[in-house]
Amino acid sequence: MKSPADYYEILEITREATEEEIRRAYRRLAMEWHPDRNKSDEAAEKFKEINEAYQILIDPQKREMYDRFGRVDIGGNSQGRGFEGMGFPGGFGDIFDAFFGGAGARRSTSVRRGDDLHYAFAVPFEEAVFGVDKEVEVVRAQACSMCNGRRSAPGKDFIRCNNCRGSGEVRRSASSFFGQFVQVVACNVCQGEGRVLEHPCPECKGVGRQNQRRKINVKIPAGVDDGTQLRITGEGEAGWNGGPPGNLFISLTVKPHAIFDRNGTDLVLEIPVNMAQAALGDRITIPLLGGGIEELKVPPGVQHGAQFRVKGKGVVSLNGGRLGDLLVSLKVVTPKRIDGNTKRLFEELSVALADEPLEAVDEKSWFGKFKDALGGDEV
Repeated sequence: MKSPADYYEILEITREATEEEIRRAYRRLAMEWHPDRNKSDEAAEKFKEINEAYQILIDPQKREMYDRFGRVDIGGNSQGRGFEGMGFPGGFGDIFDAFFGGAGARRSTSVRRGDDLHYAFAVPFEEAVFGVDKEVEVVRAQACSMCNGRRSAPGKDFIRCNNCRGSGEVRRSASSFFGQFVQVVACNVCQGEGRVLEHPCPECKGVGRQNQRRKINVKIPAGVDDGTQLRITGEGEAGWNGGPPGNLFISLTVKPHAIFDRNGTDLVLEIPVNMAQAALGDRITIPLLGGGIEELKVPPGVQHGAQFRVKGKGVVSLNGGRLGDLLVSLKVVTPKRIDGNTKRLFEELSVALADEPLEAVDEKSWFGKFKDALGGDEV
């Protein structure tokens, strides 16, 4: 036997729930567990429990009896019987329609918003950083050029449905254990529209929409990154029966750059320097994205992988305001070709480095001898 709180637990409500809260909980759970929608093994049994709980708690007298005694006898039967043999010819489907009034079928042909479109688009690295206007070609359903979405042939109109007399709904009765249920369902002749299309448009065959190619100008803002999604309102597919259009969503892929990389709003650049430049220091010229150059001072004794920040030469943030920096990483490289003179200098340096710590070496006396030899070498 179930405890007094079971029905409240089944509907996931408190014992103080109002009638409206009970109805909302039931509709939500019935939609989730209806066997026509939920294909799990426990769906049918769960749906029966939800219906049973709803029948008890929505009725003030039955709810009061349940709260007082922990059970309700319905027509001499215990509360545990559920809904077997209730006389719904369509099973769970008809129970569902009885409570929801066949609204799903009616909505399928009513005025509704058009579908959203999703496109993937690749942009060059530089355009993603600085922004650009692009022309994108999409294929989408648009209102028929002949009937302008009305679906009927020019000069013709819909006629009233005689089956439902223009209401779009018909009523049917079904007997149940609790008595007579009246169901309001969509008319099967006009599919819930209340009117019949007698002369369909010859261009779209009465659909009201056609697939057409369209070029759309898309403004890609500065600072977009890989995976950024843009929404262009109202540029999706046309709505049904005069409904508003959907939206166009464009997912961006940013193509890699030959030398620049990106970390959030910062640009990253790796610059090679030779051993003499690293040891003695130097002034080097670095390129900027989009053109231009910047002079960077390399201090003496710089190590491989050292990073320098050039303020304000990065990427603007999408939400505006903040401008990133350019991060320059130094890559210390050894010469690929060594002539006799350079080899001799390296041998001398090797002897010096073996006798004393590297930081104590007189840079000018040793590295200075072969700076010119390394500076012109290929790195």
